Amino acid sequence: MPQYRSGSHDDATPAPRGVRRRRGPAVVAGLLAVALLPVAVDRWAAARIESRTAAAFQDGMGTPRPPQVRVHGFPVLTQAASGTLRQVDVTARDIPAEGTVRPLPVSELRLRMDGLTKSADDDEARAERADATALLSYADVSDALGLEISAGDRPGRVSAVVALPFTGEVTVTTTVSALSGNRVAFRDFEVTGGALPAAGNALLSRVFQKPVQLRNIPGGLRLRSVTTTADGLAAHFSGRSVTFRPGGADGAAVEGAAGTV
Repeated sequence: MPQYRSGSHDDATPAPRGVRRRRGPAVVAGLLAVALLPVAVDRWAAARIESRTAAAFQDGMGTPRPPQVRVHGFPVLTQAASGTLRQVDVTARDIPAEGTVRPLPVSELRLRMDGLTKSADDDEARAERADATALLSYADVSDALGLEISAGDRPGRVSAVVALPFTGEVTVTTTVSALSGNRVAFRDFEVTGGALPAAGNALLSRVFQKPVQLRNIPGGLRLRSVTTTADGLAAHFSGRSVTFRPGGADGAAVEGAAGTV
């Protein structure tokens, strides 16, 4: 008489090994997609904040192109929800000069803002601390002073070529330094080539006597030092509780930088 056995796990036909193996990659891909979704959303939020900040900065500073903006830290969404961005870096180029007396454009401005928040009415943004470096090209410095300026014979000094009638060219060097009110001073000039008559000495004294004021720097930043480079002057700024207003007299705007996205 035939023996019949009830069904059991031992009787189950095992699934082909290839089928089981195909499930692994699919599951991993799904898990990766879920895991990367918050990263993609956060990166989208950061890109939107960066775009809005760049547009506001361009409007406030009058740059021909939007600056490069980078929001640091992850997640950015959490920072935006709290109303404070930990660090925002801005690199702007070709900031036009303001004023009619020896205006001096800024070739490049690198700005770092820490603890950036936005006011409730969107009229201003405030950074707990801000640091910046502005590059002032020798060509623009030359236009501002009316002399041919280049790198000097040692750090902290620049060279100026003066064309004088009858005596030819005279080369002098002068020390650059920072003054209050975001002004660049030229002091202690000395002749390093040629002969400078008394009239030329008086002329250069008048040229270098009055500092050049930088009028296109975001308000609240204070000039701390000026150094010389191969390409121009590097002006270093810093400040605390620095306020930025869009399109206002204080210069750069960061409207929308720390608000909701």
